[in-house]
Order: sequence, then C-alpha cells, then structure tokens
Amino acid sequence: MTCEPQVVVVPTGTANLASVRAGLERAGAAVRLARSAAEVRTAPRVVLPGVGAFARAMERLEADGTGAALGERIAAGTPLLAICLGLQLLTEGSDESPGVPGLGAVPGTAIRFPGSVPVPQLGWNLITPDRDCTLLEPGHAYFANSYRLERAPAGWRCAHADHGGRFVAALERGGVLACQFHPELSGGWGIALLQRWLGTGPQGGAAC
Repeated sequence: MTCEPQVVVVPTGTANLASVRAGLERAGAAVRLARSAAEVRTAPRVVLPGVGAFARAMERLEADGTGAALGERIAAGTPLLAICLGLQLLTEGSDESPGVPGLGAVPGTAIRFPGSVPVPQLGWNLITPDRDCTLLEPGHAYFANSYRLERAPAGWRCAHADHGGRFVAALERGGVLACQFHPELSGGWGIALLQRWLGTGPQGGAAC
C-alpha cells in the first residue's frame, strides 16, 4: 500500500504558491495551505516558501503566531522545508530590512551579493554539499536571490554554491531542510531532493 505524504504550505503572502504546490505534487505529496498556526505546529510536514520582501513576510508570520510555531518545529527537528526567502526568514535578520528580526532559528544575517556580480542571481548554479549531508547531493539548482548567508552556522549540515564568493546554498538538520534555491524549479534534480525529504523516492517509506 502506498500513500501520499501530507504537506501543509505556509501562505506568507509573498510566495509563488502555484509552482511550489506543483513541485511537491510531482514529488508525490498531497498539498494544502495552512489555515492556522496550530496546524503549522502539528502538521506532519510543513513548507515555508518565499518570493518577495523579508519585512512583509515576517509581518505576516508574526501576526498570526505562525512564526512561533515554525520556531518550535525547527527546535524539535520536525519536518520543515524552507525555500529561498523561506531560508532567510529562519535567520536573525536580513540587510534587505534593517531592524526587522527574523525567526532567529539559524544564526547569522542574510546579506546582499556584492556589486561585482549580477544581482539578483537568476539562473542555475552548482550545489556542492558537505560530506555529512544526508538529503543534499551534488547537482545544479535554480536560484533567484539578491541576499544570502555567507557562512554555515554551527550545528547544521551545509551545501555551498558560488556567486561573488562562496555562500550557503542549503542547510539540513534532522527533518529540517532549508534551500536558498528553488527545488521546485530545479528539474529532475530538484524533484529528487523533494522526494528524499518527503520519503517518496526509490526507497519509499513515507508515513501516511
């Protein structure tokens, strides 16, 4: 018997939810939008997407208590996927919105790429994971970002990419996977990553 893993997507008010939903469904998930912070706290799997402004997304997360629920999931290592701006929202803040605190679950601040390279970074880039990564594998992923973490925080497994210098392309710890790139737009490599996070890949074993 097979089943579709249940995934709740957080509506930040800034994300392209259609492409995220389509990517997750291609990877074998059943997807719905979160209706409350309580649902974000208790759902088997949660996705925090993001395209848009840091301050606006944080305002939405804090207004309904979703930010606190996300913090609890990260502390517990409960399955959570953060995408693009979603990764930056996990940090202490962003140069995009000085004075606006992030969720603070990941040490560090998202800073802007240097002016010596095209900003935003739009297109494909090589992902190089650390040897101890369990979900992340080498490959090319699609990015659309102007800000990034420069250094991997302690306690997280990390994959890097290079654009005006090495930066954090993704982080993983327990069931938490945070990607600066867009796995849902990264072709077969990205769908395979989503399947590993969901447990719907060749090994199977996803819980209903």
